[in-house]
Amino acid sequence: MADIILDATSGVHRPRNLDWKRAAALLYGDWGTSKAYVIGLAFVAAGFSSLPIILAVCALTGLVGINYAVICRHFPDGGGVYSAARSQGRLLAVVGALLLLADLTVTAALSGWSALTYITSGAEHVEWIKMLRDHIAFTTIGMLLIMGLINYFGPKHSGSFAVALALPTAVIVIVLIAISAPHFTTHFLEPRHKSLGAVWVQFVGVILALSGAESIANLTGVMKLDPGSTMERPSVARESLKAITPVAIEVVLGTALLGWAMLSLPSVLSKTLHLTDRGEIAAVLGQRSEDMLRFIGEQFATATFSPVVGQIFGWMVGIVFFFLLLSAANTAIVAMIGLLYMMSRDREMPRQFRRLNRHGVPTYPLLIAIGLPTVVLLFAGKFTALAGLYAIGVVGAITVNVGSCAFNRTVGFTWYDRLLFGMTFCILFFVELTLAHTKLDALQFVVAVLAGGLALRAYTLKRQGLTTVTVTHKVAQMVAPDLEATVQPRLQEGQKIMVAARGITPVLGFALDEAQLRKATLCVLYVKEVAVYYTAAGTPLGRAKWQDDPEANAIMSLMLKLGTDRDLCVVPVYAVSPDAAATIVDLSATMGVDYLVIGATQRTALVNLLRGSVVTNVAQHLPDSIQLLIFG
Repeated sequence: MADIILDATSGVHRPRNLDWKRAAALLYGDWGTSKAYVIGLAFVAAGFSSLPIILAVCALTGLVGINYAVICRHFPDGGGVYSAARSQGRLLAVVGALLLLADLTVTAALSGWSALTYITSGAEHVEWIKMLRDHIAFTTIGMLLIMGLINYFGPKHSGSFAVALALPTAVIVIVLIAISAPHFTTHFLEPRHKSLGAVWVQFVGVILALSGAESIANLTGVMKLDPGSTMERPSVARESLKAITPVAIEVVLGTALLGWAMLSLPSVLSKTLHLTDRGEIAAVLGQRSEDMLRFIGEQFATATFSPVVGQIFGWMVGIVFFFLLLSAANTAIVAMIGLLYMMSRDREMPRQFRRLNRHGVPTYPLLIAIGLPTVVLLFAGKFTALAGLYAIGVVGAITVNVGSCAFNRTVGFTWYDRLLFGMTFCILFFVELTLAHTKLDALQFVVAVLAGGLALRAYTLKRQGLTTVTVTHKVAQMVAPDLEATVQPRLQEGQKIMVAARGITPVLGFALDEAQLRKATLCVLYVKEVAVYYTAAGTPLGRAKWQDDPEANAIMSLMLKLGTDRDLCVVPVYAVSPDAAATIVDLSATMGVDYLVIGATQRTALVNLLRGSVVTNVAQHLPDSIQLLIFG
């Protein structure tokens, strides 16, 4: 059998392999889709006087982006609403998570609906496409069910799909702005026709560009570290800022310029569609509000080049945004699954939510992630009604997040950070109140989500903490019906036992006996501790062998011989590391052992005090799935 030779110098950490470019692409896949429908909805709300509303939405989007740049700087292990609010209270964290769940539910439904609109527009003369558009809610439900089936096998490549679509989408947006810029005009802009209060309500109704901020906050836990930072003291301030800045600039400027392009369309519609009457133009724009970017591309490309080029470019816009919006819907489904699973791991939701299918996907969260958008689509009769449900969830989640940060005294926020959070909190709080006051259906929706989620949480806590009488958690756990499973015999063939050897000591004999009794594979680990790891000239890093180490050679040769005598599979594992405890934990987790056997330390009390006990350090960091046996 081939030897396993590893060089490990660190403990077990969540992999940080997401660079700022990929993080920006994932953020753009969520944040960048907002312009696909926010511009059209703004026109439906305020017509040719909608430019100030669009600019106000862009300004609020930029403000939220600045807030989350600060949050990402101070939460390198994840700064989403659930983790940020948890320091202020578990109940507040659950409320924030449920508000985010409501947002993700509508995001999945809205993105799927909008994706179908972008791909089917312009082909209404085809009978089956016309049928799909006439029953677009049911068609969207069918698409969501297909996504659920795909996610049943695990969403391994959805992130890469979103990254692959980010660049072509950005190119399409740039081309859209380039061909429409020569036609920009203020001739068709109109002053507001209603009071400031009515304009505020219109502004609140089209805030659909904020949910991406939560996605980037949740990515900080897997981002690459900044230069000079370590796993023990992580920092992703530079990486997160580089990811947020270009996307925020594109979303703010792109939405503003494309909104201006939409309000400049009458200048070319007289040539392309032979429309001159302001009322007829407004009616056409209202009909194409759901796929406004495609309509903008068709008309300006036709005016700039020819009708054929306009149709081709319109289809290009439709196809790119179809896939991007479809990816956004899938990302929302995956995020819902992860959110419910995380709350279950934190014992805020039923433990059944932690049950995985054979592909490693939580079964019940998957059903909920598909079921909630389906229910919303069944009750939403049109696109504007669906969009009306969106903002109350995302605004509520962001309000809870920035509010929690404003009052958080355990994180090193500066006074001007808190001032920024406080200002943003006040604005979003009034937005949330306005939404609750003016959109009864949105209020009923979010109340239903909160009521259902909190009721499920209360049931979960009762199941965990109470039996027939009110007792403490520890007492309840002592009489729990599933407690018997923890003392069942664990004698199963095919297990792995790892023994950490420091010399030829009785612990090796004990490990051999255990491996023979359990018919398990025995991994013999020898860690050569060095203060600074280096290799001699001409020796490749990491190629050290136990055969070249006299003490390791003596141990491994003896264990291989004894293993052969007992008909046991013995695997030598050799590592060179400055931190023996971290290496033992790392290799135990990497190799998936079931039991780790360690001999009691032979160091003196003074050495243990100065350097720490290996046994103590291993016990503190070893995963719960690995049983630790201390032989002494």
